[in-house]
Amino acid sequence: MGSFGKKVAKFWEMFYEHNGYTRVVTGLKNTLIIAVLGLFIGIIIGTVIAVVEVFPKRKRLPRILHGFCTFYVGLFRGTPIVVQLLVAYYVVLPLLGMNWPALNVCVLVFGLNSGAYVSEIMRSGILSVDPGQMEAGRALGLSYSVTMMKIVVPQAVKNILPTLGNELIALVKETSVVSFVGAADLYVAFNYIGTNSYEFMVPYLAMALIYVVVVMIIAFLVKIMERSLRKSDRSH
Repeated sequence: MGSFGKKVAKFWEMFYEHNGYTRVVTGLKNTLIIAVLGLFIGIIIGTVIAVVEVFPKRKRLPRILHGFCTFYVGLFRGTPIVVQLLVAYYVVLPLLGMNWPALNVCVLVFGLNSGAYVSEIMRSGILSVDPGQMEAGRALGLSYSVTMMKIVVPQAVKNILPTLGNELIALVKETSVVSFVGAADLYVAFNYIGTNSYEFMVPYLAMALIYVVVVMIIAFLVKIMERSLRKSDRSH
């Protein structure tokens, strides 16, 4: 057996015979939870910010909200996500007297971070919708906010779906930093296998392969959703 074969044998012993796969399954589950829930939170926050950004600013309240949103986006886009995790987990929560599980903190921080990026994606999507859609809604007697949320935003989501898929892919890859606050992700699982088998080459190659497969599956699902949306548009 060659040297690489021995490395594979050590990895398999730790992965299967010593139940290392259970850590991998947990790490993969946590990675997907953080990424998917983070994107969900990000879409909600990003949509609200985008609506505020395109809202007419003739009154004081919209201008105040615009200033807050600008600060929010600048803060979360201007700092690395690992710094945001560390500050949230080791500074903000202790100051507030809160003791959250690391996984919950990661979901929240990833959601807040994603919201800053999704807001720009959503804003461009809203601006890509024909202005006549807003005028039609107002002509029917709907308010600006109702027209925006029921007519404009759904059409904007169709336009930006591929970009939202890319955002989910980015979140999946960024979850590799959650070990800084003690959350169990794929890196933690494969690092455990490598540490206990004294061999890191095969575990890290396996980890990279899993990330590639997950990203390919997400990209495939996004393409399927795009096709279904195109078909529904044609049918109407």
